Amino acid sequence: MAVTQSSIKSNSLELLFAYYQNPSIQLRNRLVNLHTGLVRKIAHHFSHQCTEPYEDLEQIGYFGLIRAIERFNPKQGYAFSSFAVPYIRGEIMHFLRDRSGLVKIPRRWQEVYNQGQKTRRELTVTLGRCPTDIELAHQLNVSIQEWYDSQLAAQNRKAISLDSTVVQNIDCSLTLGDILPDFQATTSQQQDEEREQLRGAMSQLEENTRTAVELVFLKELSRKETAKRIGISPMTVTRYLQRGKEQLIGLLQPQMLQTGA
Repeated sequence: MAVTQSSIKSNSLELLFAYYQNPSIQLRNRLVNLHTGLVRKIAHHFSHQCTEPYEDLEQIGYFGLIRAIERFNPKQGYAFSSFAVPYIRGEIMHFLRDRSGLVKIPRRWQEVYNQGQKTRRELTVTLGRCPTDIELAHQLNVSIQEWYDSQLAAQNRKAISLDSTVVQNIDCSLTLGDILPDFQATTSQQQDEEREQLRGAMSQLEENTRTAVELVFLKELSRKETAKRIGISPMTVTRYLQRGKEQLIGLLQPQMLQTGA
């Protein structure tokens, strides 16, 4: 097994170099096939945290893998997997955020429903009984379907108790509160995603540039102290920092756009 994995990694690296030097759809597809396991692992992770089908998450993940392949620089000597993971996760997260948007109720339906409640009270007094939906729709001068739609829209706007049961099994029940996402957990996950993206981008920097960025921006050393650590002049540190910022912006900006950050 170890020999097989080693040969796969070797083949992957050769293809990454070949694609970097001369990109082609054929090479890209071969690289995608070699890294399907990475996409599937991440898709499985997300499938346990949402209601979207695993197959959909897997397909979206491949878009992130392709972007990673197109942007990876194998000359830096870092593992492709650590670079690709943020792209794959970011693509899936962007997809999930798009799918979670709230449904907005048309103002027309709100007006019809509010007028319908007033008309219902008036007709109840006039008729001496509760009016039918057909009578209400006729009085409102709307179709019966539009009246039904307005009622459904109003029902969907009502607050639901977090203790409301949404799944009832023989041995256990699942409430609405059980399936709602935890805000703190979501925030923590987003921060983890951002750290992974930063690590992936940092791994693509040249060694001295990366060291200068880490010492100044992460460990908060002065440029003079950083220069002593690396064995270069403060002016050179400044050049490394400028180069590092430009490269990080170029690497992180596409991922930020994908994840909606």
